[in-house]
Amino acid sequence: MEVGNYCFSLERYMECVPIYRLEACSEKQGLRKEGEIVNIYAYQTPPKWWSPKLNILWVKLFKGIRKRVREKELKVHDVEIQNIEKLNTVIEEGCGVLITPNHSSHADPSILYKVCDEIGFPFYFMAAWQVFEKSNPFRQLNFRLHGCFSVDREGTDMRAFRKAVEVLQDKKNPLVIFPEGEIYHVNDRVTPFRDGPAGIAITAAKRSDRPIVCLPCGVKYLYVEDPGEELINIMGQLEDHLLWRVRADLSLEERIYRFAEAILGVKELEYLGRIQTGMLSERIRDLSEMILKQLEEQYSIDPKEDLKLPERVKTCRREAIKRLESDDPKSQAEAKDYLDDILVVTQLFSYPGEYISSKPTIERIAETIDKFEEDILKSRSAGIRGERKAIIRFGDPIEVEPEKRGNKEVVHRLTSKLERNVQELLDEINCTL
Repeated sequence: MEVGNYCFSLERYMECVPIYRLEACSEKQGLRKEGEIVNIYAYQTPPKWWSPKLNILWVKLFKGIRKRVREKELKVHDVEIQNIEKLNTVIEEGCGVLITPNHSSHADPSILYKVCDEIGFPFYFMAAWQVFEKSNPFRQLNFRLHGCFSVDREGTDMRAFRKAVEVLQDKKNPLVIFPEGEIYHVNDRVTPFRDGPAGIAITAAKRSDRPIVCLPCGVKYLYVEDPGEELINIMGQLEDHLLWRVRADLSLEERIYRFAEAILGVKELEYLGRIQTGMLSERIRDLSEMILKQLEEQYSIDPKEDLKLPERVKTCRREAIKRLESDDPKSQAEAKDYLDDILVVTQLFSYPGEYISSKPTIERIAETIDKFEEDILKSRSAGIRGERKAIIRFGDPIEVEPEKRGNKEVVHRLTSKLERNVQELLDEINCTL
């Protein structure tokens, strides 16, 4: 039996230290009615750009606070760092270092700063501009003093691009970019990497007098306390929410599958007018592709064959933002619905139907129920079920060869290699557990 963990997410998280969830839409989007999808991204042109002001003394002063946040709020009491010598070596050799971790949790940046504390050397972080815009002035300053700078992930942000290249060219401190772009809460699998980080590394290699290396990084979370009782309780709330009888007689795996079928069926009825048959993974893929093609046709977007789905989504979203910021009320209203549909596509894509059935670990089950809690029960953020451990594993550095900036094939190859290597790191971690 194939067990699914499909849901259409209403929650996303941004990469910064520490992570804060966003809640508001663009002012032009206005307020939503109860029950409508609320997209927590502020879909608009960024009001400004936030530059980094990395301050080593500030980072040292906040070490204790970061530890408390990690242990009390994120409940990560143990961080095991594997192959840290690979990072130390490229720093000592004077290379420009781009660290490319997977991005399965909003805790990732905080966990990676544990590496900074271990080596006594802070990193730069590229973070979504919404993190800064929705934070108070002190938090904005704190982010910047921790080496964070903003990026518009929906557009071509040349200021962020130039700053990232500059860091790799001139700074001894490594730069961290999460190539997945989004957080999908799928810790054992990487989703397709975007080409931006590889493009930055190749451009820096072309302009720099020193070697530029990409350092793959795998981040894995494990529960060290059994969260089973709380998961069972949340699953009961989910079933009750659908006016179902609580099926305590079934395993969590079976209950998740039944619930996922119900939610997917609702979306199929909405978009197709019927419930499909077949394997859950196939139904998710077919519905996602159908919605995306309709969106591309609606805005006369020519889908390029070499683009992965996240890049196609990005193109659609960029076009919607243009219309959202227009003076035409009809165009604005259309763009709101368009963005909601894009959100559905993104989440359909991010949840493989066989994720639990292929390996029903407590972590995979918890990830799925976490998402249901956020999306169906509308929790502001899924609860962390118990004490956790994080494992960070660094891979072999990949030296970036200087290439022409416009050579997309070279960028694609480096992106694919980074994606493969990070997945291999996660597989290696899992093999040791």
